[in-house]
Amino acid sequence: MVKAAIALAVVVVVTAAYAAALPAPFSGSAPGGALPPGWIAQELPRSKPSRVDLVHDEGVTVLRVRSQGEAGGAVYAMKAPAQAVLRWRWKVDRVVEGADMSVRAGDDYAARVYVFFDVPEETLSWGERAKIRLARLLHGARLPTAALCYVWDNRHPPGTTAWNPYTERVRMIVVESGAERAGRWVAARRDLEADFRAAFGTQWRGPVPEVTGIAAGNDTDQTGASATAWFGDFVLEGRG
Repeated sequence: MVKAAIALAVVVVVTAAYAAALPAPFSGSAPGGALPPGWIAQELPRSKPSRVDLVHDEGVTVLRVRSQGEAGGAVYAMKAPAQAVLRWRWKVDRVVEGADMSVRAGDDYAARVYVFFDVPEETLSWGERAKIRLARLLHGARLPTAALCYVWDNRHPPGTTAWNPYTERVRMIVVESGAERAGRWVAARRDLEADFRAAFGTQWRGPVPEVTGIAAGNDTDQTGASATAWFGDFVLEGRG
């Protein structure tokens, strides 16, 4: 239950009003300075937080997240329609060799990007509502009811999808895999509505709920490994 809560609790730190509709760019900030307005460093329950900072890379300020047996990153609360494409670029120094997304003990990633959705709680099963309410009681904040998690994996090919081993409220989607492109910037582009439909369409047949936040970071608390991830600006744009 603890890890299930952690998988959804990455927006726990944001309990006030939503930030702006579009993620503030890292590129507009100074290296070594504070995160852009709206971005907040994650502190996950019962886990040592990853080290988060802004650095200069190839002439641009980017987000860097370093983990050594840790988990975390940066989170941005927002309110935006899901009929959109999310674009970003990312880089890792290595993959987490001992990770395995199919089991709890291997739930680690060199880089990951969460997108959160506001599925109405009353549409969930009794069991799922009970889990969400317990997590909110334990962690004292508004948790999202559904999330997509885009990951840079170590063994499964891009396109692989699976439920998070701790909760079926988080759908894992492998976007990059392996160490071949480690050390290089790689662009990513995801259709949020299509990915939500593929993950939760059988459970939720209404309009795709609003996006309520994104988070970028990595996770090595299960394996105790070291990994560094870099993230460029996140851009949310129309599907056209």
